[in-house]
Amino acid sequence: MRAPVAISRGVLAAAAALALPLFGCESVSIPATPQVPTWLHHPGGTLSITYRRPLTAESRQQAEVYERGQPAIDVAGRRVFVPSSDNGLYALRVEDGSTIWRFETMGPVQSEPLFDADEDVVYFGSNDGAVYKVNATNGRMLWRFATNAEVGRKPVLRNGVVYVTNANDTLIAMNAATGALKWHQHRTPAFGMESAGYAGPALGRDKVYTAYSDGVVLAYDLEDGSEQWPAVDLAAEAEQQAGGDTPRYLDVDTTPLVARITSGEVVFVGSYAGGVYALDAENGTRAWVNEKAVGVTELVLWEQPAHAPRTGPLPSVPGQRILFAASGITGLWALDPNDGRTLWRRNLPEGGITAPVPVAGALLVGTTRYGLFLFSPVTGGLIDGILPGGSFAMTPAAFGVRAFVVGNGGSFLSVLVTPPAPAPADTTMSWLSGKGG
Repeated sequence: MRAPVAISRGVLAAAAALALPLFGCESVSIPATPQVPTWLHHPGGTLSITYRRPLTAESRQQAEVYERGQPAIDVAGRRVFVPSSDNGLYALRVEDGSTIWRFETMGPVQSEPLFDADEDVVYFGSNDGAVYKVNATNGRMLWRFATNAEVGRKPVLRNGVVYVTNANDTLIAMNAATGALKWHQHRTPAFGMESAGYAGPALGRDKVYTAYSDGVVLAYDLEDGSEQWPAVDLAAEAEQQAGGDTPRYLDVDTTPLVARITSGEVVFVGSYAGGVYALDAENGTRAWVNEKAVGVTELVLWEQPAHAPRTGPLPSVPGQRILFAASGITGLWALDPNDGRTLWRRNLPEGGITAPVPVAGALLVGTTRYGLFLFSPVTGGLIDGILPGGSFAMTPAAFGVRAFVVGNGGSFLSVLVTPPAPAPADTTMSWLSGKGG
């Protein structure tokens, strides 16, 4: 039986589209995280579904259990570009989810597309092994590049060059205008050592970074693809940490994140068995490691600028930066990006989880068994949770107070996040700190 949709406020703002007000980055928190699926409680009344519609075509391959990747939002054009297991990439209207166009490939599309507003085009990969560039207005193909292995991670673009990785441990640089090969780098896949998934490319100041199924992280020159680091072997470090017991999985599946911390510019990566690392962006040396955060498949850096309080004559709320690590086996981790220490960790219901997505000052997380959860970024406290008729392997895309996602059953959902009304002046301090009602 299909589970009912949990909607706390009816069909809120069905006509409200992406232009809803962009709420500030203030944190909202509820102090306790229940140990049962939150959709049984729907405790915060914060999440609601504005609309849903069946997305996948009849040609969908029934053997493909999950909808993966992540939608891309065109804010100005009020469009959402959505990958699908039915071999298609969709362009949908944000107002009602209606189809503008659909582009057919020869395999499931399970990668996050890259929308380039300057040229009004979309780049994306398919399980058919190709990278595509299509016109964002009408879906017409501009070029196709065959990489010979599935492409399930988001391409990146800089200075007329598109960079992409595939499941065969190959990093490829292509001319964005023509799709012609510029350069490529390949490592022999470590068959038998990897879990499901692989890393995408990340751009630094003058380098492109990626990681491989044998646990190695590397940096390459953007122009010619020459190696800029000695190979950083996190698999060897994971084996040393295991005290002689070889871990089952040694790969690095997280797309690197490039950021600046107190010690300088670093690259964050997650070794499945070895934990989360910060590596010096220039030479690959270790800045720190959190060995307990294992099984991590997604990393997200969240930043909150200093801002005024929600209400009352309170001091300004200081800015914060938190590195979030999502693991299907150890839960959701919040780490200090400067030193890797654990700020908080939350167990989630068994099964996989998506990358956490910042939305309306909170974090939205999808799970493969129990629907959608909304957490406080600062405390990890539960805000809300719903089971909107299915499970989620696709990471939601969000802007302002709206989020978009496709469930594993093939339905496209528009989700509204309604921040709570300001608390009375005499309870504001305790509510924001998570110590009061």
